[in-house]
Amino acid sequence: MPDSIDAFVILATHPTHRLAVTAELNGSQAHIARAALQAAGWTAITDTLLVLARIDHEEPYWAKQAAKRLTAEGITVEITPRLSAAMDQERTWAHHLDRGLTSGEIRARSDRAQKIHDDILHGELVIHAHAHDGHDMAAVGTYRTTRKRRSVHLRGENHLRRVTAHFASPAQAMRAFEETHAHRMHPGPAPLTYIEREAAQARSNLALPEPDKTTPPLPEPEAVPVYAADPGNHDALLDDFLDAHDTWHKWRPRDESTYAVHESQTLRIERVHEPLPGEHSWTVAGYESPVSDRMWHLAFPDTTPEPVVRTLLDSLSSGDHNLALGSPITAKTVAQAVEPLTQAGWENTIDGRCIRWASPHGGVQLDTFAAQNPYLNPTWLIWAGPNPQHATWVVHASAYTPAQVLTELVECLAPEAEREIDVPTTMRAANRTQPSVTLPAAPTAIKAPPGPSR
Repeated sequence: MPDSIDAFVILATHPTHRLAVTAELNGSQAHIARAALQAAGWTAITDTLLVLARIDHEEPYWAKQAAKRLTAEGITVEITPRLSAAMDQERTWAHHLDRGLTSGEIRARSDRAQKIHDDILHGELVIHAHAHDGHDMAAVGTYRTTRKRRSVHLRGENHLRRVTAHFASPAQAMRAFEETHAHRMHPGPAPLTYIEREAAQARSNLALPEPDKTTPPLPEPEAVPVYAADPGNHDALLDDFLDAHDTWHKWRPRDESTYAVHESQTLRIERVHEPLPGEHSWTVAGYESPVSDRMWHLAFPDTTPEPVVRTLLDSLSSGDHNLALGSPITAKTVAQAVEPLTQAGWENTIDGRCIRWASPHGGVQLDTFAAQNPYLNPTWLIWAGPNPQHATWVVHASAYTPAQVLTELVECLAPEAEREIDVPTTMRAANRTQPSVTLPAAPTAIKAPPGPSR
């Protein structure tokens, strides 16, 4: 048995990063634990707080290995239940370059990519130039700290980055790189990927100033309606959905977007991580077959509340095989779509070619002309706010969007549904007036469009 060391380490999940891990140190010999963790790649935020944030998303695994090493050295380690559950969950990259590798082999290759990332981050590997060949990112660089300098060519990003060639000098490496990428070369390293930025933020946002004892306490959380909730972390939400549903598969061919496809290949999700102003960050679509044109789609922005997005994703996992085909717009499907509002007493009004169910805090609009001309979009608008032009978030949906999906989204607007979550009062939306309503008239009959929305 090793001699006991007066050091106590608490390992926990990061407060904002989905997989990063924090280590809180206590005891007169806490510096011994800190040195061991720093040697294993942990970043010291303060003398008693460290964080492990990686680009291979294997933080829980490596935190578990660190806990074993610390315990073997005689250091007491406590692991929070949430982190313990993450450690027991086997994670692999579904779209690794080599599909035949075991999880251990994938982890070993990802760890080598992590070491390349760390060498670049700490200035041990200097990147001279980079280029994108239309499929992948390539780079050329030289190691500074080896006894005999060596230059390398790199390919890939994040957990897929790897060394593809070695050279005796930077000049040889640059000449070879220029022969292949002369028209696409850019000096210096490539811009940080989304995953690299996320890891950097996890390491930086814990470095907070000491709390001011004169600062008043934060307000207590308050229950707010779903439509007024905080957007939350949409990327983590999509990852959680994919982790929970093995019938959906993900790939990320480029840094800007992530795609998720149902195993039937008839339901697809596109997530744009940094959309341009005015663009949507989510698009969900249904297809009649894997090779057919699009039957229906809906799109919405990053400002959409987290529980609304979760509701939509849950509706896609219902197992209904007809979901990809959508629903023709008839009086019956319209009534089904807005049923939560009619039950809550919302009345419909007609404004030109549009039927609208609205209140001071949100509403639903059906464009009857677009419903009969499926190539026109959008057919449906669902929003939170006084009107679609001054809304916190708006969902645009085409004709043939499944009525059951629309119903789930519309239900988020009905305050009588009592679907509320706790958020800080600083996140409350301004418009939260409960409408005074009377029982609505029956929905206006809509003629079904002549063919599917493509």
